[in-house]
Amino acid sequence: MKKYLIFILFIFIITFTLRAQSRSAYLVPRIIYVGDSASFVLPLPASSQNEDFVITPYDTDLLPSDPNIDFHRIILERRVTGSRLIIEFTPFAAGVLELPDIKIGGDCFSGFAITVNSLIDSRSAPVLSTAASALAMPGTAVMLYGSMAIIVILILSALWFVFKGRAAISKLRERLKRRRLFKSIKNTEKNLYKLVLKGAEKRKILDKLSDEFKNFLSIFIGHNCRAMTAREFTEFFSQLPQQFFAQEDSAFFLGNFFRRCDELRFSGSEVDAQSVFNLLSELHNFTYALENKEKEKTGEAA
Repeated sequence: MKKYLIFILFIFIITFTLRAQSRSAYLVPRIIYVGDSASFVLPLPASSQNEDFVITPYDTDLLPSDPNIDFHRIILERRVTGSRLIIEFTPFAAGVLELPDIKIGGDCFSGFAITVNSLIDSRSAPVLSTAASALAMPGTAVMLYGSMAIIVILILSALWFVFKGRAAISKLRERLKRRRLFKSIKNTEKNLYKLVLKGAEKRKILDKLSDEFKNFLSIFIGHNCRAMTAREFTEFFSQLPQQFFAQEDSAFFLGNFFRRCDELRFSGSEVDAQSVFNLLSELHNFTYALENKEKEKTGEAA
């Protein structure tokens, strides 16, 4: 009989120890402060089946309330290997706070308390802290002086534009205009060359050549040359400065070019394709030398 009593006492001690261990609650994190989000975990004995119960902020009737604690979620995990109760909350007061009764999954849990620490030392009177020192962040100097440099550059650019910007823009427009002009006469030369190879009517090609070349010269020198004769070309261009054109005999060349062109156009006889090719070649050489002269004036590579 005595052996049975010792065995029963041993079973009771083991059961009580396991029960006590199963109810040893803890906090995550272990030490919490006012305003920290934390979790209260209570281990529970094993259950006969696996099931979960969750109370969320949407369950206003089931979620407990406390003036110093904001409850986020309550979870009851029942497992055959060991259950637990998890209470997620945020405290707003320091000291020992008692948790209200928790009813979930048909059970009621009560009699638990948590300890909340405070970052403010209540043993000394509150004193205002001194002014914070300037932050020495990497790249702060680069950002500061870089911003100042950008502002200075913008101011100088604005002043430059007021005094010299308009003249520079005007020169740039004139340069772009000259580029488009040379590109246009080059395209005309290529198109007329292709028309000669295709066997198009030679007089129409010569008419197009004469008109386009006169338009080019009119825009280039700023004087209307569209109605000028071959003789007028020689007389007018001989009065211009020699450095205006790339060739010293530009006036003689232009007069001779348009004279030959007019003779072919109005001769009434069959126009030889080689004569048209010769005029196109002379046009190419003249405009090519003129373009190189323009690039030398503007400092561009020929």
